[in-house]
Amino acid sequence: MAKILVVDDAKFMRMTLSNILKKANHQVVGEAENGQEAIERYRDLNPDLVTMDITMPVMSGLDAVKGIKQEFPTAKVIMCSAMGQQKMVVEAIEAGAKDFIVKPFDEGRVIEAINRTLS
Repeated sequence: MAKILVVDDAKFMRMTLSNILKKANHQVVGEAENGQEAIERYRDLNPDLVTMDITMPVMSGLDAVKGIKQEFPTAKVIMCSAMGQQKMVVEAIEAGAKDFIVKPFDEGRVIEAINRTLS
C-alpha cells in the first residue's frame, strides 16, 4: 500500500482519483488545491507518490514538480492532464515527473501508471 498525495484544484477530480486509489488499496494521505500547497503538503506528509494536476491557480503543477524535485530528488510524481496539454506533459516529464494520466480518468490506466511508477 502506497501513501499518495492527490493534487488538483477541482474537488471532484480529487474525489474521483482518491476513490480509484482507495479501491486499489492505496492510502490517500492528503490533498492539495494548488502547486504551492502541494509542496507544503509533500514536506509534511512525505508521500510515496504524488498525482499532480498541471493547470492550477497560485502555482502550476509544472512549477510544483520542479519545486518538489529540487527539494526531494527521489520524489515520484505522476502528472494529470486534460487532452491537448501534451507540450506541458513533456515539460513535466523533463522536470522529473515519472508518468502522466489523462482526464477523464480511466481506472485501469491510473492503477497501471501508479504501479509502474512505484515499482
